[in-house]
Amino acid sequence: MYGPPALPHDFVSLPYANPNAPKGGRLVTGNSGGFDSLNPFLRKGTVSWQLRFFTHESLMGRNWDEPFSLYGLLAESVETDPDRTWVEFVLRPEAKFSDGTPVTVQDVIWSFETLGTKGHPRYLGLWSKIQSIQATGPRSVRITFNTPDRELALIAGLRPILQKAQWQDVEFSDATLADIPIGSAPYQVSSFEPGRHVTLTRNEDYWGKNLPLRRGVGNFDEVRIDFYGDADVMFEAFKAGELDFVREFNAENWASRYGFPAVVAGDVVQSEIPHQKPSGMTGLVMNSRRAPFDDIRVRDAMLHAFNFEFINDTMTGGRQPRISSYFSGSYLAMQDGPAKGSVADILEPYVADIPTEALTGYTLPASNGTARNRKNLRKAMALLTDAGWVVENGQLQDQNGVPFAFEILLRQGDSQNKAIIDIYRKSLEKLGIQVTVAAVDNAQYTQRIAGFDFDMTDYRRALSLSPGNEQSLYWGSESAAQDGSRNVMGIQSPAVDALIQALLTSTSQDQFQSTARALDRVLTTGRYVIPIWTYSVGRIAHIKQLKYPSNLPIYGDGVEWMPAVWWYEETDK
Repeated sequence: MYGPPALPHDFVSLPYANPNAPKGGRLVTGNSGGFDSLNPFLRKGTVSWQLRFFTHESLMGRNWDEPFSLYGLLAESVETDPDRTWVEFVLRPEAKFSDGTPVTVQDVIWSFETLGTKGHPRYLGLWSKIQSIQATGPRSVRITFNTPDRELALIAGLRPILQKAQWQDVEFSDATLADIPIGSAPYQVSSFEPGRHVTLTRNEDYWGKNLPLRRGVGNFDEVRIDFYGDADVMFEAFKAGELDFVREFNAENWASRYGFPAVVAGDVVQSEIPHQKPSGMTGLVMNSRRAPFDDIRVRDAMLHAFNFEFINDTMTGGRQPRISSYFSGSYLAMQDGPAKGSVADILEPYVADIPTEALTGYTLPASNGTARNRKNLRKAMALLTDAGWVVENGQLQDQNGVPFAFEILLRQGDSQNKAIIDIYRKSLEKLGIQVTVAAVDNAQYTQRIAGFDFDMTDYRRALSLSPGNEQSLYWGSESAAQDGSRNVMGIQSPAVDALIQALLTSTSQDQFQSTARALDRVLTTGRYVIPIWTYSVGRIAHIKQLKYPSNLPIYGDGVEWMPAVWWYEETDK
């Protein structure tokens, strides 16, 4: 995106992969919930989230040790004009799908059009910005864009490529569980039992095994994903030796729950993986499409009523720091105090549309760590009073006597968020607010979130060091009303839309960084999410036979690092 890529044209392997890693072994991992689809490219159905990473490839691939750079995968070369109004890819002649048929230009064109018109909402935005896509040779395809957006050439390089012939007699959007999309990646689905497990097998004839992007990648012969009713049951399965690894997201659990015999004996290892990526946003999201959360004063009151310091001490022993903004923990994060310099200049045209604190400075409400949280509760009540709410007979009501009551939607078995909410409810009840919790199965949860049928729910949005077009999906006005979109909170802000566009047209790293910091300020001061703790380090507990390279990527842990570059080694080293 800016300047030359970090790796030379003749690089041998990714800097965090072991090109000599042994192939073999079996990896068993677990998911909570279930699945009723094996097509990760459609809106409908619940899919094992790992599939689109394991089974399908794109024209280009990421180096997770640098932001905003791509390298050839299905494509052997790429060309674009200085303004990036078009991009042209030339396919590798050796690129093949798992059934041995070649990846063709027709597959590329069909994949872009089908995903862009019938696929998951995450794919729709790019298609609307494509003016034309056409073959320019036996192995070359050119995509011309209809809008100025320097990132589009990169996004095009990351679109998954599917096999056109597979869907000649099957309507793509009507795919059933048995219609498993054919891909070109190292793994293919070899067996499954609905709702219980999916098994992926490494393709011995994988076409790209000697590519620099693929050396030391995809090392396990088999990856099995087992499904459990909730995270606690899954952890017990790990303790019993039925799973080979778990990711731990609670620092208190990491310190206290891993004293079982396999850990003591050295058969299970606890590995901590640092990273430099943004915190992203984790917490409780409010649906601003609905009253009363369409009022920023009410959302602000909800933030003040949330006693993070006490909850964090109770849940994690105070070991995990709080998320302070969407890009906190990275160089893209908003800085303390008033907006200055280029960040202030970028925000100035939108003064009328953004909270005052985006310019003057903002920090999250903090308590003294006790259970009472009196100061912040007084502030919350003042905000609610200003918004027109009054207390009558211990109950908070609007001017028409309608009680302040809302529902928090959770997945069944979500014990961590349930424990957080049990504490939070007590504070809300002190304000006269009625709170109910609806714990629903995975399918119903997915359906309700897709239709924005909730008041408040748990939320996790991971962010990268290369924010771009996906920001429109996360908080763009157009996506706010689009069923299934990832703008869960329903942000509709001209300032946010303009700042996202400014990100996409930035021509220097400095301009890009200032714009990201400005966007971070507007999102954070919009008070859409009640943030909890940040995952400042990855925590993976795994059997001792699982190994990984000592050189870690700046992005740390992720599915394209674990299990992608890990391997199985029967040794005590």
